[in-house]
Order: sequence, then structure tokens, then C-alpha cells
Amino acid sequence: MEKELFHRWDISPAEAIEIQNRLGRKLVIQRNITKIESVAGADVAFRGKMAYGAVAVLSYPELETVAEARSCREISFPYIPGLLSFREGPVLLDCFAKLDAAFELIIFDGHGIAHPRGFGLASHLGLLLEKPTVGCAKKKLFGSTEEPGPERGCWKPIFDNHGHSIGITLRTKDNVRPVFVSPGYKTSLEPSKKLVLCLTSGFRIPEPLRRAHHLALLAAGATNSSGD
Repeated sequence: MEKELFHRWDISPAEAIEIQNRLGRKLVIQRNITKIESVAGADVAFRGKMAYGAVAVLSYPELETVAEARSCREISFPYIPGLLSFREGPVLLDCFAKLDAAFELIIFDGHGIAHPRGFGLASHLGLLLEKPTVGCAKKKLFGSTEEPGPERGCWKPIFDNHGHSIGITLRTKDNVRPVFVSPGYKTSLEPSKKLVLCLTSGFRIPEPLRRAHHLALLAAGATNSSGD
């Protein structure tokens, strides 16, 4: 990690916002990924005072498991919408440090630039890891959008307060709640949309995220694993 990107994680919310504003100026968004052979999905589960992170690496387009990594840490940052990366980032970085498999892209259960400061979890960790990333969240955090059509593949743009497109509301399965997709780092909107659809097979959530979610729940000792 470049020295200028390094920062502590045990900080105040005000310091976290300052870091987002500073590092957000270093984001690279408009870049296409020409070749993808494997994709990592990253998610975190919580139990008590502990955070349980998991990363699953899948081959692409076969979506077969290539590698997995799990880690746990004591939670050091409160739950504050818009500051998710400071709560989940440390344990996920531990997971990525354990991986010995190559991958070309990471998909996060969180947001990229569809964020009040344009610097969500996918953008933050993409920058720190120097990897292309996409955010695929179950709930909208920021911006205005409309409900897409009921069929798989239907979508509507997400606009910021200035009318700029920062993501999409995407239907990944017929007549099922949409997900909210945005570029994180070194990706752009159209490739992000295509990748999420290609990674989604029969379920609402992209397969790398589903497997990471299941691994995180197992690590946390939870039994309520959603398969939507």
C-alpha cells in the first residue's frame, strides 16, 4: 500500500469523513477490464463485539470456487451509514492478506461511488488494494432513482444531487427486489452492470457475494443464511 494511502482505523467519525474526502480525490473510475478469469466476493457478518470477514474467489465465467479466506476482529468502529468501510475494512483486509489466489476484480456487499462523498466500501478498499471493484448493495444509501421493470436485466439510473449518474438500480431476478450497483475503483458503470448480471445465476445476489456471505455467517456461528 502506498504510504500516502495509509491511515488508522481507530478514529472518530469526523476523521473518517476527512479521510473519505481526501482519498476520494484519488479514485480512478473510467476504465474497462479487458480480461477476467476470476472474481472475489467480500462480505462481513457480526456477532457480539466481533466482526467476521470472508472472501470467496470464483472462476469466471464458470463460477467455481478457487479459494476462500476468513478472518475475525473485534469491532472498532460504530455502525454509521456512509462509513461502512471503517467498520468492515480492517477485517476484510485481513482476509485479502491471507489469499494466495489471483483475481482480477472484487465485488463488495456495499456501495462504490453511489455514496454521499462518492467513496463507499468498494471504492475505499479498491483503492487500498489497487484492484478493480464493484459495489452491489441490497439497499440504496444515496441518490435518487426509480423502480426498474419487473424482468431480470431491467434497470434505472441512480443520480446524485447534481443530476450525475452514479450507479443503477438493477433487477437481477424476475419479480424480485433490485440491487444497487455502482463502480468502486478502476471500473465504470456499464461494465459493472454487465458483470453483476453475469455473476448472478438463479439468485438475487451475485454468486461470489453469496458464497462470501455464507462463509462469514459460518464463521460467526450464525444459521440464518439468505439464499435470495
